[in-house]
Amino acid sequence: MTIPQQPGERPVTSPGGTFPATGPRDVLGLAAQPPDGGAFDAHHPPAAELISDCVHCGFCLPTCPTYVLWGEEMDSPRGRIYLMKEGLEGEPLSDSMVTHFDRCLGCMSCVTACPSGVRYDRLIEDTRQQVERRHRRGPRERALRAAIFALFPYPRRLRLLRGPLRAYQASGLRRLVARTGLLPRLAPTLAALESLAPRLGSPARLPARMPAVGPRRAVVGMLTGCVQSAFFPEVNAATARVLAAEGCDVVILPDRQGCCGALSVHNGREEEARRFARRTLDAFAAAGVDFFVVNAAGCGSTLKEYGDLLRDDARYAALAADFAGKVRDLSELLDELGPVATRHPLPVTVAYHDACHLAHAQGVRAQPRRLLRDIPGLELREIADPEICCGSAGIWNVLHPGPAAELGDRKARTVLATGARLLVTANPGCLMQVAASVTRAGGDIALAHTAQVLDASLRARPVEELL
Repeated sequence: MTIPQQPGERPVTSPGGTFPATGPRDVLGLAAQPPDGGAFDAHHPPAAELISDCVHCGFCLPTCPTYVLWGEEMDSPRGRIYLMKEGLEGEPLSDSMVTHFDRCLGCMSCVTACPSGVRYDRLIEDTRQQVERRHRRGPRERALRAAIFALFPYPRRLRLLRGPLRAYQASGLRRLVARTGLLPRLAPTLAALESLAPRLGSPARLPARMPAVGPRRAVVGMLTGCVQSAFFPEVNAATARVLAAEGCDVVILPDRQGCCGALSVHNGREEEARRFARRTLDAFAAAGVDFFVVNAAGCGSTLKEYGDLLRDDARYAALAADFAGKVRDLSELLDELGPVATRHPLPVTVAYHDACHLAHAQGVRAQPRRLLRDIPGLELREIADPEICCGSAGIWNVLHPGPAAELGDRKARTVLATGARLLVTANPGCLMQVAASVTRAGGDIALAHTAQVLDASLRARPVEELL
C-alpha cells in the first residue's frame, strides 16, 4: 500500500523512504469525532492529535519486529498510524486494516526510537479496543481467542494444567513428539504452546504476608500474576524473599488475587480488563501499601496505566490513578530503596535480556543492570540488537507462531553469541519464548528471572542452583 501525497505537500525523505510531510493540514483534516461509517466509533478512538505527531521520519522502522521481518510499510508503526488516520477520515475497518493492526506485537520499541515522542502505545491500545468491538473475525480465530481468554487470565485454571503437563514431560512423550516433527505441520498453534511450556518444578505456596528482615523500610504489595503463579511460582517466592531481605513487609494475599488485566488490555478487551483491574484494586484497597511491586514486565506496564484504563469509572478513577503511582517493577523499587542486605558472590557470566514492556513501555533499563553488577563475581554481558522483541509479546507467539519463531530464533542467536552461561530477564513470556528458541537452535544456556539471581546471592546459594 502506498501512502498518497496530498496536493501542496512537501515530501520528506527519511531512513525508510519518502513520505508526505505532516503539519497543520493533518490536524485540521482529522475529524474530532470519526465520521459515520468509518473504522472507529466515538468511544476512545485513536486520537487525532496523537496521530498528527508522527512526521513519518522512519526512525521506528529498524526497531519494529514486523517491519524487520517483512519490510512491509503497513506493518510498521508509521504505516499503522496512517491506517488509523484513514479510519478517522471515514475508511471502513476492513479485514486488511485489521490484519496489519493484529500483526503489531505491541513491543513499544518504536516509542523508544521515536524522536518526536509519538504515543504509539496509546494509539495501538485505543485502536485495538475498537477492533475488538467493531470487527467480526473468522470462526477459527474467534474460537482460538475465546479459548485463550477462557484460560490464560485465570491462575486457578492454569494451575489445573500443572499435573497433566508434569506427567507429559516426565513420560518422555515430549521427546517423542519432537522427534516426529508432525505437530508443527498439523497443528502449529498447539505446537507453539507445547514448545513454550516450561519444565515444572514443585509449586511454592506463599503466605498472605511476609515480614521484613530487620527494620521495616516499606510495606509492599506484590502481584502474583497468572502465568507467573502457575508456571513460575519459584520466581514469586524469590521475589518475596528478596523484598523481605531488603526490609520490606510484603503483602501478598494470594487467595484474593487474580489477573491484573494486562493480557486483556493488550488485546483490546477493554471491559474485561477493567473488570480484572477493579478486582485487583479491591484486593489491596485496605492493605495500606507504600508500593505495589510487579515482577512481570507486561503486567507492570498495565498496572502503571490503571488511571487511564479506569478514567471513565466514577467510582474507581481516583483510586486507580493513586494506585498506579505506587506501582514499581521489582528492580525499580530495589534500586530506589538501595541495598541493605549482604550480596554474596555468584561467579557466573550473565546475558541480560530487556523485556520489551520493561525497557520500552516502562523505561526501566539501568536498574536491573545495576542490581546484577552489584553481585560480586557476576559478569554482565550485553546482547546485540536488544531493541528487537523476542517474539513472545503476550499471546502473539500463540496467534502468530511462524513469525514468532523467526523472531525467537534471531534472539536465540544473539543470546548464544554472548557466550554467557545464564540468561536473565524479567518476564515469564520472555523466559518461555527464549528457552524454546534456544532449544530449537541446539544451544545450551540456563535461564532465570532477575529475582532468582538476587535471591541466590542474598541467601549465599551455590551458582549451580541457577544453572
